[in-house]
Amino acid sequence: MASPLRCDPKLFTQDLTGRTYVVTGGNSGIGQATVEQLARQGARVVLACRRVAEGERVRDALGRGNLRGTIQVLPLDLASLASVRSFAAAVTAEHAVLHGLVNNAGVMNTPAGRTVDGFEMQFGVNHLGHFLLTELLLPALRRGAPSRVVNVSSCFHDKAVGREGHIDFDDLHFDRKPYDGWAAYAQSKLANLLHARQLARREQAHGVTAVSVHPGWVRSNLIQHSMPVWMQNAMAPVFRLVGMIEPKDGAQSTLHALLSPEVPALSGSYFSQRGFYRAMKYNAGGWPMQSPNPEAHRDDVMERLDAVSRTLVGGDISSG
Repeated sequence: MASPLRCDPKLFTQDLTGRTYVVTGGNSGIGQATVEQLARQGARVVLACRRVAEGERVRDALGRGNLRGTIQVLPLDLASLASVRSFAAAVTAEHAVLHGLVNNAGVMNTPAGRTVDGFEMQFGVNHLGHFLLTELLLPALRRGAPSRVVNVSSCFHDKAVGREGHIDFDDLHFDRKPYDGWAAYAQSKLANLLHARQLARREQAHGVTAVSVHPGWVRSNLIQHSMPVWMQNAMAPVFRLVGMIEPKDGAQSTLHALLSPEVPALSGSYFSQRGFYRAMKYNAGGWPMQSPNPEAHRDDVMERLDAVSRTLVGGDISSG
């Protein structure tokens, strides 16, 4: 199996002192690896997570390493719009200027369920929670310009275990059709990509770059609804032979998108680690690469998703 794509080592020598980043789901997996690298380079990092005690444990463990920056843990439950609003208020009260937002947290192939606000769980957590969070933090990101927003999508925005990624505006929350966890995941990950494209178009004049990334098949807790985590870990030597990578490798696409000087000229693009796509020619990935899902390139779908998302999260989030 080919080696995963890796950042130019020079990116990790950048001095990020005085820069502030927010990373959702920063208490495990690629989120934790992202938090650690940014803090190593001197950044202030807000680690957003649902389980605060676990976030604090991670912060304390990382703090025993060679960190020049700081890590602040704040509670965020993306399945609750009220929690998203409270988190954004807490962040902006202390950090009026932000230089980066990594919309990293997510769930995959969950059983049928609803968020606090009644949205299908995967669409609600993976897309709508991050959509609202981004809108609420945009004023601070504009003040920090040039700044960046990185949406962690997935190669499964294209096809997820045979289900093609599609935004079903007639039944976003599986109210009428039978629930399918993989179809719901594909829809949410396509929404992440389209959200980044729309942000890039709207925020170009404000100096905010927005992109989406596929981190690769990463050994993490994300698989818990599809396979017991212990089984994933036990099978890791075999899975590595067919492409599974470790969290630090999975964070490479995110860190490239956050730190590479080439990225602002590519705002709206999709950056993919190796993946599993509808055609094998895409599987090697690319920074950037063109999504093979035709719907990922449809401006009418992108604009309708933005309008629908605004309505669903409350409609009172104009960032100017």
